[in-house]
Amino acid sequence: MSMLVNKFLPSPKTIAILGCPFSGGQTKIGVDKGPIHLVEAGLIKQLEEIGWKVNFDGHHQFEEIQAASDPPIGKLKNPRLVSRVCESVAKVVGGHAKNGQLPVTLGGDHSLAMGTISGTLNSYPEACVIWVDAHADINTSETTGSGNIHGMPVSFLLGLGEEISEYSWVKPALKPERLVYIGLRDVDAGEKRILKENNIKAFSMHEVDRYGIGKVVEMALDHVNPNRDLPIHLSFDVDALDPSVAPSTGTPVRGGLTFREGHYICEAIHETGLLVALDLMEVNPSLADPESVRQTVAVGCSLVRAALGETLL
Repeated sequence: MSMLVNKFLPSPKTIAILGCPFSGGQTKIGVDKGPIHLVEAGLIKQLEEIGWKVNFDGHHQFEEIQAASDPPIGKLKNPRLVSRVCESVAKVVGGHAKNGQLPVTLGGDHSLAMGTISGTLNSYPEACVIWVDAHADINTSETTGSGNIHGMPVSFLLGLGEEISEYSWVKPALKPERLVYIGLRDVDAGEKRILKENNIKAFSMHEVDRYGIGKVVEMALDHVNPNRDLPIHLSFDVDALDPSVAPSTGTPVRGGLTFREGHYICEAIHETGLLVALDLMEVNPSLADPESVRQTVAVGCSLVRAALGETLL
């Protein structure tokens, strides 16, 4: 394990694993099984073996959150359920962060990041967000075509689009200059406009091809964290990886990050000593054959280990 000092975490360095078996932000079944498969693959023991103290008190089932009658609000599907689950996640993540632990949230669909990042910013208001994804997830209620909220969490965090009373708990605490994307390659027309209008830095696969992943990560950090002194929340959607690397995910898009490019991002963020929260989202064990599922779950575990200090040498 890398013995780098984390500038924000007390010793002994402790991870709080938050298993979020939730699929309400999109329509494909199975993504709620992702965290269960990741834990069953031995992730907790793997993290203990690289030197972390790990707290895991089971997967959050959100049993108390009911939204049986949950008609669309405008185009938004399952709006009340997604809001209540994400608010619950925000409180749990924020609590772990305030206790000096590093929350590792295993999704579940990426709508959950509305909660995880809200929780991080509640404890670390100056934090920046590095969002690794094939998709920008920044649609608003006006621009969304599908109404699936897993394509919208960033717009809520930035306070974009019309106000929806059900989401009044989400504070627009994320500033555009504190957000950077890596790996984009499937961005809706409305999202492209939002990125340009808000001057949000994004490194698509075009930039990865042009500059190489090392330079892209350096430029991304230079933009959101120029003095390397701000806390970092890394939100990683496995569909950022090419489907040949991580096939078992809900919205695969060819032409993605290689195995090593994905891992390099995680390794480089760890090397900053600034990571305070990590999301690994959109592993869906229902969408491929058993070998592809095993491969995707193994890659997911490996990405988490890389972000938390596992090194090649």
